[in-house]
Amino acid sequence: MIKFRLAHLGLAMAALGFTAALPVVGLAPVHAAVSLRPEVGKPLQQAQTLLKQGNAKGALAALRDADKAAKTDDERFLIERVRASAASSAGDWNTAANSFEKLLDSGKLSAGERSQFSEGLVGIYMRAGDLNKANATIQKLLQKGNDPKLRAYLLQNYYKQGNVAALEQELRNAEKSGRLSEDELGMLANIQLKKNDKAGYVNTIEKLAASYPKAQYWNDLLNRVQGKPGFSGRLMVDVYRLKLANNLMKKPSEFMEMAQLVLQAKAPAEALKVIDKGYKAGALGTGADAERHKRLKDLADKNMAEQNKGVAALEAEYTAAKDNDALVGLGYALVQAGQADKGLKMMENAIKAGGLKYGEEAKLRLGEAYAAAGRKQQAINTLKTVSGKEGTADLARYWIMAINRPISG
Repeated sequence: MIKFRLAHLGLAMAALGFTAALPVVGLAPVHAAVSLRPEVGKPLQQAQTLLKQGNAKGALAALRDADKAAKTDDERFLIERVRASAASSAGDWNTAANSFEKLLDSGKLSAGERSQFSEGLVGIYMRAGDLNKANATIQKLLQKGNDPKLRAYLLQNYYKQGNVAALEQELRNAEKSGRLSEDELGMLANIQLKKNDKAGYVNTIEKLAASYPKAQYWNDLLNRVQGKPGFSGRLMVDVYRLKLANNLMKKPSEFMEMAQLVLQAKAPAEALKVIDKGYKAGALGTGADAERHKRLKDLADKNMAEQNKGVAALEAEYTAAKDNDALVGLGYALVQAGQADKGLKMMENAIKAGGLKYGEEAKLRLGEAYAAAGRKQQAINTLKTVSGKEGTADLARYWIMAINRPISG
């Protein structure tokens, strides 16, 4: 009898990874001695030698001699292990798939090997271009337990096949079991774009911005929200505030427009911060419009000085008129000017007093003011109370996202 060690069968297989970036699935060695009859052991050893020499087709031919003599399950198991490697090296995907299936059905693989061989079988089908069989194998494996890697391959295959319905259904199933990966959310967003599902697309981009904060997602999200039916132009200043908080503003026109909007909102200290950031970024103070940039800065400085002198008079005027909307605006301006305690108290009291023309906007700006003052939890608690259909609820939600997970770049 020939002592044949399965450790000798840890032969290099042809790459079975699904993409070049993924690891190769190989035949893991098992350190257990198995006794073989010479009529099986000799051709098996010959096949092993040929395979080591790079003669995969010769190895497959030698294994046919071993097949003729095989009588026991152990002998057939060893033959299939070598054949799986030889067929993979030879690019004989049908033979390789057949061997992998037999090995998986043998009951002789360890749990770790079963996982490797299962993934390898999927890889063989994908290399052979038989995505239907690959998908069927993956679905069968997923019934035994969730495997994120296999599920990712299934999604990839559906995407390649253009099977939008199956891809979307699988994404929905995956979403129920946990958070989708960035790539998976990207696939879902592409599907929704193709279907012209605008609401679904915005919802998915929102999830991308929340879980994988990047400039591209935030820019898309903030551009899309402005196009939603009923979005109020009064909230453009709040859109810009989110852009500034996320370091999304790059163009001179953006810094100029935001500075002008906050000046209109009577928050000159905030306008000066915007202008200063524009200068530091090199977006303002250069080029043909440099003088225009300077005039805007001078105007903001002038307004700041006037507001500092007249804060008490303005507060008294707004209080006498019970203009709580104006008091909210003044309180916000004070927060931006460094008087957080006084400004926040003014805003809180005005909102509590009621009679606001734009109540949800007032709460949104109180949340923004808390954020500007560095009081994150109070900001989040306030923003959670914001509702409304003109964009306030959306922007409040986005502020919470930005506070919880700042943009990564």
